Amino acid sequence: MKKRLGCLHAHHSNIDYIDQALSPYGIELIHFVDPGLMHKVASDKNFQEADAQNKVKEQIEWITQCNVDAVLITCTNYIAVLQEDQLSVSVPIIKIDEPYFEYICNIQEPQIILFSNPATVEGTLERLYQYANNREKSLHIEALIIENTFELLLQGQKGEYNQEIFKFINQIVQKENKVISVAQLSMVDAARQVELKTSVPIINPLDTLISEVVYQLKVDKNSVIN
Repeated sequence: MKKRLGCLHAHHSNIDYIDQALSPYGIELIHFVDPGLMHKVASDKNFQEADAQNKVKEQIEWITQCNVDAVLITCTNYIAVLQEDQLSVSVPIIKIDEPYFEYICNIQEPQIILFSNPATVEGTLERLYQYANNREKSLHIEALIIENTFELLLQGQKGEYNQEIFKFINQIVQKENKVISVAQLSMVDAARQVELKTSVPIINPLDTLISEVVYQLKVDKNSVIN
């Protein structure tokens, strides 16, 4: 029987990435997109963290009522406010950043993590350092924001967005002798283009996610559709 994964996104652009990565495994994907919460957090000073926590709890519990075998959260800001101990769910909650954290926590060399969305930086780094501390890992990380690019994505200019991300990553690869990763799904296409051009590996949260989803859903890797 096909496994069913409910996916919660803050932006519709993440859907294609997840479809392309997981559809070959025969997983049925049900997508839920709600950019409203992040807009509310950014624009309404009266909107408290507790309100955001309640909203995410409501969203997760609604998704689990759709007969899913697991829930995937692709928005790092949603993950940052999630209070799992308050959830009344019986299926695994897969956070896109944790397999990524696990991977980069096992790297001892200096690293650069790239972001395009400034609003995700603080929450992601806070969770990353907490994740590393819990596993007694030391990190040598520099976080860089690719300025004035995320607005292009929000305006539907994905091609222009990818070009700007590609240019920045390509420049960093030429300048820095460090391990480089991108922290957001929306940056994966550009990162892969740089890999093809330079043969320098760029770590991304999509590649690290696939194994975790396959494991949680107990999907047979040999059943992958080429």
